Amino acid sequence: MVLCHLSSSVQAKRAREANGLSPHASRVPRHALCSPAGFTLLEMLIALFLLGGVLAVVLPRISFEEDLRSTGRKLVGLLRTFQGQAATDQKPLRLHLDLDQGLYWMMVIEGKEERLPLDPAWKTPRTLPESIRLTEVSIGQDKRMGGRAAVTFFPNGRIEPVIMYLMDKQNNLLGVAVDSLTGSIRVSDERFDPPPNRFIPDRVKVLLKASAQQAGAGGPARGGPLAPSGVQ
Repeated sequence: MVLCHLSSSVQAKRAREANGLSPHASRVPRHALCSPAGFTLLEMLIALFLLGGVLAVVLPRISFEEDLRSTGRKLVGLLRTFQGQAATDQKPLRLHLDLDQGLYWMMVIEGKEERLPLDPAWKTPRTLPESIRLTEVSIGQDKRMGGRAAVTFFPNGRIEPVIMYLMDKQNNLLGVAVDSLTGSIRVSDERFDPPPNRFIPDRVKVLLKASAQQAGAGGPARGGPLAPSGVQ
């Protein structure tokens, strides 16, 4: 009987080996042998290569656009600050812009003269980021694509109508426009449409005329303004 039992075990073992199964195969789940959850080394290298290519294209563009928009936000904040300061001090101010050198500075208008402000932060001109340039400034009908321009801020809170365009090294455009009548400041990544010819009420004309007289009709000619030391 013992021999019969051993013979049966040997036959069963040989049958399993004939089917390609080991004695312990039944202990391992069949789906674990064929699991598709893992990645081969080649697949991982291909995925990393594609990810690196996408980042190389996208990151520089994001960086430039953020510099451009950040500079635009600072410029809008600067216009609002000068507008409030002119109204608070009841003295007209002038923001000078050097398009060629990327410089800007503030001057206080007193009669027919301009002087440096008392604020030590404005004793020297400030510069735009290296990747940003000021390509065009239009003040009223005066359009400049080089040289110097100046924007006047009046004690009654008004600003000269001005449109400025900034551009980065990728030629992305950002425009900043000031509406003198409403005081609104718009920002756009496209060029602004030419302002329509609007009717100006007589009471507004009187305010604008008074503001111009306060700014000093005999002040420095636009395009050749006074500049702080260090600006040629």
